[in-house]
Amino acid sequence: MDDSRLTPRKMQILKAIVDAHIAGGEPVGSKYLSQDDNITCSPATIRNEMAELEEMGYLLQPHTSAGRVPSELAYRYYVDALVHQYSNTRAEIDEINEALRYKLGEMDEILSEVSRLAASFTDYTGIAFKPGVGKVRIVQFKSVLLSARDFLLIMTFEGDIIKTKNIHLPFTIGEDILRRFTEALNIYLVNLPSDSITMPTIMKLEAIMGSVGAIVHPTIKAIYETMNELDTADVKLDGITKLLQYPEYSDISDFRNLMGMLEEKDKFLDVISRETSDANDIHVYIGTESESDAMRNTALIFKKVNIGGKELAVGVIGPKRMNYSKVIEMLNGLASGIDRLFGEAALPPGYDD
Repeated sequence: MDDSRLTPRKMQILKAIVDAHIAGGEPVGSKYLSQDDNITCSPATIRNEMAELEEMGYLLQPHTSAGRVPSELAYRYYVDALVHQYSNTRAEIDEINEALRYKLGEMDEILSEVSRLAASFTDYTGIAFKPGVGKVRIVQFKSVLLSARDFLLIMTFEGDIIKTKNIHLPFTIGEDILRRFTEALNIYLVNLPSDSITMPTIMKLEAIMGSVGAIVHPTIKAIYETMNELDTADVKLDGITKLLQYPEYSDISDFRNLMGMLEEKDKFLDVISRETSDANDIHVYIGTESESDAMRNTALIFKKVNIGGKELAVGVIGPKRMNYSKVIEMLNGLASGIDRLFGEAALPPGYDD
């Protein structure tokens, strides 16, 4: 944002007001600002500057107070131009790395742990998001016989996503049967979305396999499960009740509306998914910027990260007066920790075997 009317003095006063409102949640008056050692102008000048900032749309005056509070425009300018980075303490960085290294396994666990860490380090609600990938299609099947009753099914999806499933059978098979079955899967199921794997196709596979046709049912079940896992977006939230400590959520009907929006994952995912810019960017939605009335008193900050080329997002939800600098620095640290761990190691089990 570029507003040439914001002189250095106006910027200083605006930042001081936002900082004070973030810290205390109360309207900020000229008397309070005149006690700030960093602001050297007179109380009269401060009042004039605040009046001009209000006319410019950066400040609002609640009916019951002589002080001012920041508008969404002020928060946006603060985030884009004024915020100073918060520095993680060594202990916080160590805790992030330890938690990631020892607690992350399955993708579901990754989402839960990342959202917990985001909530823990910010005192806001933590979120973690895994997008769906659309109608997935398998481009190749492979298999490995593990024992007389068990085999490993290896599925390669579009985009070079590889998933595996262990299939247990109630009867014994040999290498020749498994090879014939794998060839049939590559003939009849490759490039089909899950809703096109119909009963006639399944019955044809059973007929091809003859006396061992029972191999088809557990295999198709595993294929369906895997395709649905990849196709389904997921959101994990942690620390929702943390929001209740902020006066912005004292109106229970407003809080219920926000909870309803968060529980309707499709609406929430729509906000996060619309960002397609560089994964290194921090994305900030302040109040009505999210285009959801339920979030008019709320800010959403998130950052997208990659695990083995697969994208997820980590972020926080809190009041518009949240500590943006600390949140942004924490998210950068958390994303860096994920990148370090999974950039130099194998993907977590069950995500991309």
